[in-house]
Amino acid sequence: MERLASESGIEERGAIYTKREVVNFILDLVGYTADQPLTELRLLEPSFGEGDFILSAVERLLAAAQRKQNGLTFAVLAPAIRGVELHRATFLRNRQAMRSMMTEQGVTQEDADALLDTWLSQGDFLLCEFDQDFTHAVGNPPYVRQEVIPDVLMGEYRQRYSTIYDRADIYVPFIEKSLRALATGGKLSFICADRWMKNRYGKKLRELVSKDYHLATYVDMVGTDAFHSEVSAYPAITLIERRSSSQESNVTRVFARPEISGKALGRLARELTKPKLKTSSDVREIVKIAAGGEPWILQDFDALALVRRLESSLPAIEEAGCKVGIGVATGADKAFIGDFEELDVEPSRKLPLVMTKDILEGHVQWRGKGVINPFGDDGKLVNLEDYPKLKRYLEERYAQIAKRHVATKSPQNWYRTIDRIYPDLARREKLLIPDIKGDASIVYEAGKLYPHHNLYFISSDEWDVHALQAVMRSGIARLFVSLYSTKMRGGYLRFQAQYLRRIRLPLWENVSLETRDRLKRFSETNDRHELNEIVESLYGLSADEMKLIEGDRAE
Repeated sequence: MERLASESGIEERGAIYTKREVVNFILDLVGYTADQPLTELRLLEPSFGEGDFILSAVERLLAAAQRKQNGLTFAVLAPAIRGVELHRATFLRNRQAMRSMMTEQGVTQEDADALLDTWLSQGDFLLCEFDQDFTHAVGNPPYVRQEVIPDVLMGEYRQRYSTIYDRADIYVPFIEKSLRALATGGKLSFICADRWMKNRYGKKLRELVSKDYHLATYVDMVGTDAFHSEVSAYPAITLIERRSSSQESNVTRVFARPEISGKALGRLARELTKPKLKTSSDVREIVKIAAGGEPWILQDFDALALVRRLESSLPAIEEAGCKVGIGVATGADKAFIGDFEELDVEPSRKLPLVMTKDILEGHVQWRGKGVINPFGDDGKLVNLEDYPKLKRYLEERYAQIAKRHVATKSPQNWYRTIDRIYPDLARREKLLIPDIKGDASIVYEAGKLYPHHNLYFISSDEWDVHALQAVMRSGIARLFVSLYSTKMRGGYLRFQAQYLRRIRLPLWENVSLETRDRLKRFSETNDRHELNEIVESLYGLSADEMKLIEGDRAE
């Protein structure tokens, strides 16, 4: 913690600074405006960085306090603000900037120092304790991956915060702690990455919001110039309120990609906070976005209606007899992967490996790579004494293999790959789907190759795999994935297992013989017009719904 506080750089701390226009919009959105009795409110800023939010909030607080007799005194202002910053140099620099601003506004130097000692804390927000609850929480929490956080610190976070699930980034517990610190009726508005709203790792946080809070507003900030530097994350602004016992509203107001100017954002804030929207408003209202841990769908409403209809009438792809999975992660590809013919181990201890770069122009073009297989058919690691060539091969690479986390956790099994290898998968015909690609990259593999980690696969004991490929390439896969996946830079989708498993598919036994034959033939003819007709009939789609399937979405 001391190293992070004194030596960490901006990237390691996940520090991204927000433009003043956006800060003012968020403060307006939560109602923290100078015309309100701000001395009676309590605002939290969990990671104030360069002071983007907290300085603006204090300016508004002092403007409101000047209307009160003795309003600029310690006694009146002390409960109003709490802010935390981890990085010591940043903390001290902004403390001084805030002190100068406060004294210029009429606060005595003595009261300014006492207030700053009360308001500001240097340390880890996730380990801080507060002596009060809050009516408001605003900010831009740090975007830091678990991998860069020391294990002992991550372990402490996991004990404290129930929303740290799977590979959740650190902004997730920041949101949890801030939400739990709200008083009843309190409001939180953060600008941060939107991944938690759809991804697997956001499930527990979505459940928390669904149970005790209300998602009042969502503003999609993708493609806007909201920060002082370019970011690769897809940002959004959310307004979440702590429910009172009488609050029953399930309506969320939604707006996408606003103009980043003070005037435009000021108008939008007024529109979003109106008691009732005009029928001509560009703001949309959606009912029941937050439902347990389910992903939040906040755009493409016509496509969402179609997906919901298919979800209500058809089984999920794995319920229809298909298996969705991901290829092998070794943890040390340079040791476990090489040219298949040159891997000097027993023939049963290696498998031909298909990688993302082997998929070109809709077909598999194997480049001759292979992967070492340390597992027997029983799923257990083989005894190296039974395979002298394998033993020699692995021991020559011991230093590289044994330093992996999976090896240090279980030293006796130092030579296992991260994922267990199932040789039968190589022998099964299957569809292969690169992680970040489109529908044209759903390719058929005849049952000769084992998939690498960046490839997802679909196999089936019931569906004909050629017919399944035709359905997946029709746009059905893209329809589901585009709604549930977070988009990457450039608009690419992530075709991950968690999204592929949401695809709906008729049972093979319910598909007519004629339709089965037509689907199988598509892999030979590639006749898109005929495929459209087949899928339209298979799913009972209208002409407008078929346009959605094909991606021809009218505005």
